[in-house]
Amino acid sequence: MTRFGSVPAFFGVVIELTWSVGSVASVEAGRRLSGLAEEAGRVRRPRAARPPVVRSAFAGFRFPPEVITLAVRWYLRYGLSYRDLEELLGERGVAVDHVTVYRWVQRFTPLFAAAARPLRHATGDRWFVDETYVKVAGRWRYLYRAVDQYGQVIDVLLAEQRDTAAARCFFSRALRYGPAPVEVATDKAGPYLRVLDELVPRALHVTKQYANNRVEADHARLKARLRPMRGLKRLRSAARIAAGHALVQNLRRGHYELATDVPPPLRLATAFTELALAM
Repeated sequence: MTRFGSVPAFFGVVIELTWSVGSVASVEAGRRLSGLAEEAGRVRRPRAARPPVVRSAFAGFRFPPEVITLAVRWYLRYGLSYRDLEELLGERGVAVDHVTVYRWVQRFTPLFAAAARPLRHATGDRWFVDETYVKVAGRWRYLYRAVDQYGQVIDVLLAEQRDTAAARCFFSRALRYGPAPVEVATDKAGPYLRVLDELVPRALHVTKQYANNRVEADHARLKARLRPMRGLKRLRSAARIAAGHALVQNLRRGHYELATDVPPPLRLATAFTELALAM
């Protein structure tokens, strides 16, 4: 009886040891699984998104924004050449080459225009459209321009040809800046008749003599600016200068919500300073 009575005790010990070993193994396995889960969590955990860094348009340039803004504003406003600006800046202690000034004008003129576009007033409902001639690389090109009854330059487009495609491109771009006009004054050129019937059929098309004298008189200001340049070399450069001149004219005439609390003589300088801070 003693021999057989010890059997249950033996099996009990074996069972207890088995459960002990099994529990230890389960704990170890659980720890391993939890460690792997934590490691996987650390690996798969997404990184916090960094806020985008707004890079200034003047970053990377050796000269401060004030000097670049001043040079671009002077060139677009006054009848100065790049060498004239080199001399004027040199008198103020800024040693810069005229080629650098040219690069500033070409690079920053579209940026100033883009920064000012959201603050531009809506165009009027009476448009005066005409084209003038500009010599580029020794050949005459056609510069389309439009102003409204308030004197705001709506848009400019420099084209190689004076045809229907150029007129359509010009009016398609100009219509983006505001509502369609109710009256358009042009000359009797055939492309205008076809394009206006296609894009603004409800507008009254005026072709009387002297009807678009407003825009023809405005051409003189642009021609006075281009005269000291001694000829334009590239079509893209001429287009940017014409667009920059239109920007300056509109800023001086108060067609932007910029520099509204300063006297008119200081309006252009203040507006360029505000635009430079937003770029």
